Amino acid sequence: MDDILKCQQSLNQVTEYCSSLEADLALKADELAYQNYHDSITGALSSEALYDAVKSSRNRAYFLLNIDNFSNINSAYGYEVGNEVLIEITKMLGVIKPKEYELYRFCADKFVLIGKKETDKSDLMSVAESIISFFNASDVFIDDIPVQISFSIGISTIKGVSAITQAELALQEIRKSRKNWYYIYDQKLENLEIQQESVYWINKIRESIVDEDIIVYYQPIFNNKTQKIEKYECLSRIDDEGTLVSPYTFMEAAISTRVLHLMTQFVIESACRKFSKTEYEFSINITKDDLYMGYLEKFLLKNCAKFNINPSRVVLEILEDISTLDEENILEQLESLKFNGFAIAIDDFGAENSNFSRLLEFKPDYLKIDGAFIKNIVSDRSSRLITEAITHICKESGIKVIAEYIHNQEVQKVIEEIGIDYSQGYYIGEPSAELQH
Repeated sequence: MDDILKCQQSLNQVTEYCSSLEADLALKADELAYQNYHDSITGALSSEALYDAVKSSRNRAYFLLNIDNFSNINSAYGYEVGNEVLIEITKMLGVIKPKEYELYRFCADKFVLIGKKETDKSDLMSVAESIISFFNASDVFIDDIPVQISFSIGISTIKGVSAITQAELALQEIRKSRKNWYYIYDQKLENLEIQQESVYWINKIRESIVDEDIIVYYQPIFNNKTQKIEKYECLSRIDDEGTLVSPYTFMEAAISTRVLHLMTQFVIESACRKFSKTEYEFSINITKDDLYMGYLEKFLLKNCAKFNINPSRVVLEILEDISTLDEENILEQLESLKFNGFAIAIDDFGAENSNFSRLLEFKPDYLKIDGAFIKNIVSDRSSRLITEAITHICKESGIKVIAEYIHNQEVQKVIEEIGIDYSQGYYIGEPSAELQH
């Protein structure tokens, strides 16, 4: 009987300990959740909580509040006083904000107010003006030192994660002309920003061609059988005030205004000049725009003749848009280019609507497997199986395969095991203005 009682007592102790442990874990979980969703300095809801809130479709009004003179406060009084100012501002905003609004500290000297009800323009204006008026009439006191605070406010009324971006655009717009005021986002503002960026890049491309500020880089392509660099891909960059910018930055603007072909022509001529005294093959990226404009074959033949380049050394890379091959004029051009000796490569195969039957009917000389399948091929079985299947079909069809995104030795080893013909990536060599030997 004594043994039974002792066992029962031990069991009760274990049960009590487990209950206590569960309670401690629950408390710690609550503390961790609070820490994650509340700013450590001000106690306001945090940027993590803000991200969750903007994903909700219930939200209707977003006010992005930027303290106008906060950098001056930090410089004059130090960061500790700056933090005290943020704490006091949080308290004041908590008092004056409408009850249905939540307050978040976004980052640094920016706060966000979010309302969950439908709000008309007059209500938005009223909230913004009341915040601005309140702080114009009130100083923040830190150790009896009065610190004057003012806000510039950007306002957005859409749902979802784009709301903060739009509020930021509105904030930037008001600060171009004045501080201590507000601006409600207007769709015309974003359209204007896009138009201004397009105009900038259109002019930049033209100026770069005239001033020869386009720089052509060359990335090596490695033959996995001969273990030698045998080819290069030509990649264009624009020197934008000392920063080298890739075409991805301005591609949309260039395509929409039909100036991208000017860069293609510059790259063709530069590449032919560069490789005229070598035996390397080289590939040049072309777009549907280049094909639609109908200049490509004549321009290529002219430069090959000028620099004594055999067309068989030139590979034209087109993005994997198999539907393009259904357009009679495009297909005729590609077939004519092949007839004249130029090689054709399909770039980024697998990224979009892959169509093997259409691909095999056209039969390019090379196929470049999309880097999404290559970068994780060591650890992702699906990526390896897909890559092996593409490689097998290409080998049966006489199409050479190039793997991009070779970024380390382990990936290169797998590529060689699969039997892929060529490798390209930073492990093989980074793009450079000079050729590797």
